[in-house]
Amino acid sequence: MRTIKYRAVSKELKFLRQLNARMTLPPHEKRYYSNLEKGFKGEQIFDSYVEKLSNDFLVVNDLLLKHNYTTFQIDSLLIFQDMLYNLNVKYYEGDHYLEGKNWHKISGTEIKNPLLQLERSESLLRQLLQYHKFNHYPIESLLIFVHPEFNLYNAYPELPAVFPPQLQRFLIHLNEKPSQTNHKHEKLANQLVSLHQSDPPFSQLPEYEYEEIKKSLLCNRCFANMSHKERKWVICQKCGSVEDDQKAIMRAIEEFKLLFPERKITTNGIEEWCGGDIPSKKIRRILSQQYQRVGHGKYSFYVG
Repeated sequence: MRTIKYRAVSKELKFLRQLNARMTLPPHEKRYYSNLEKGFKGEQIFDSYVEKLSNDFLVVNDLLLKHNYTTFQIDSLLIFQDMLYNLNVKYYEGDHYLEGKNWHKISGTEIKNPLLQLERSESLLRQLLQYHKFNHYPIESLLIFVHPEFNLYNAYPELPAVFPPQLQRFLIHLNEKPSQTNHKHEKLANQLVSLHQSDPPFSQLPEYEYEEIKKSLLCNRCFANMSHKERKWVICQKCGSVEDDQKAIMRAIEEFKLLFPERKITTNGIEEWCGGDIPSKKIRRILSQQYQRVGHGKYSFYVG
């Protein structure tokens, strides 16, 4: 097993993590953010299983591709010698049931049919591969349910899905499947990575203003407030995580740029953004070392 493209936290999830920690999200955005977090957690769990396999295949994670002006997503693509696995990872939990082609929670609430997204991604992937002359690989598309407490009533045997009790057998199947990859498979993987849309538009954004946002140095683990400890360290007031203050300040600057790309980066501005707990002298030194200064005096700012 060799990973060609690793999974990373999306810009949208980074963005919503910051907003969730710094303001009260409206209920709809809160649910959307929660679903993004759960989805990413499920993908990480599946990645940890695949990384333990020793068979000869390539892994390309988290692809956002476009074909004929249509964008589609692939959670995990496994490239074997004579087969491509298009896997859509789900972290659904609790009891669900099928009623015809409709999916429902046990409460009766209808949810999006994940098979439609799976079929759509397979069709567009096949067209994309044909366009780039990689049309000799058959594609098997599967829903992968990783939450141990997920259950789907009325599921028929032909459903292209791997349920939690079947997951271990599926992984063994992948590990024992005859496969020997070569430069042609690597060429395919690299071609797909080159086509990845690295900066997609966000699905939806809550409205927010700088004045309404909480200003504080936030923990990278639990997003609670951090405070200065001694000279070179900051400590989380909730989980106790300790971090080098320069690293924490650099992260805070990037978070500021993410939420407010139109605002200039200044010493006073970053001091305020960090909640006033970090000395301006330290912030000025870090900005001077890591960014390019523009102008002089009180009108100066930093770029980079």
